[in-house]
Amino acid sequence: MINTKIAEAAANCANASHINIKDVRVNYSDSIIGAAIFDLSGLPKEYFTTAESGDISWVQTIFQALGLQSLLVSSLQLEGFHHAVIHGAGYCAIVVRQRARYTALLVRQADFEALSGSFIRWMQDLEPTILKGDPRFSAV
Repeated sequence: MINTKIAEAAANCANASHINIKDVRVNYSDSIIGAAIFDLSGLPKEYFTTAESGDISWVQTIFQALGLQSLLVSSLQLEGFHHAVIHGAGYCAIVVRQRARYTALLVRQADFEALSGSFIRWMQDLEPTILKGDPRFSAV
């Protein structure tokens, strides 16, 4: 199921090159209830919470997934990790690899089902400063 969702999202991303990040940021950022920034080694660097979800326990799952991804890449000589979706009870965590970091965003399950592949594209260009400047988010 995850592979199917990843393939569908990747296909949608390829068709979303015309999207203006600033135009959709407000809509997408409203769906985010938590965020975590990891370095390229998979170590967590920053956490952001909202009033809706002050719990950061989901970050541990992302940390473990990034460790597994790193192991698989090195063992199987795989390249090209772009994103992953981890489903939880009532939420989804989406992780994307950016040039200098991994960014993980926590969204409500219902919101995730409505998000398109362009959300992944938007995440790939997301700068953590946007979260720092948004009054909905608190750094932990």
